[in-house]
Amino acid sequence: QVQLVESGGGLVQPGGSLRLSCAASGTAVSANTVSWYRQAPGKQRDLVAAITVLGVANYANSVRGRFTISRDVPKNTVYLQMNSLKPEDTAVYYCNLRGITGQGTLVTVSS
Repeated sequence: QVQLVESGGGLVQPGGSLRLSCAASGTAVSANTVSWYRQAPGKQRDLVAAITVLGVANYANSVRGRFTISRDVPKNTVYLQMNSLKPEDTAVYYCNLRGITGQGTLVTVSS
């Protein structure tokens, strides 16, 4: 049974940084494409970044150059490093693997 647990969200000021973690069990992150999505209040869930089996990263235009997706194979965890955060980055962030998501972690960017 595949399970994902996101963590690392919180309140940060504009321009700040956070690192989100997505810990997987039941399958290897290195054997799957793992994605980060986000959903702001009243808005649809949007793809933020993804990392493929080959380790190729893809990003939404809105976060390219500010966010970095990576994985730690021994820890079976995928990370999302978020720098230069903006208020519009405020959302619940979810990781996704084979259509399965975790409970999400809330990121709030506000002064």
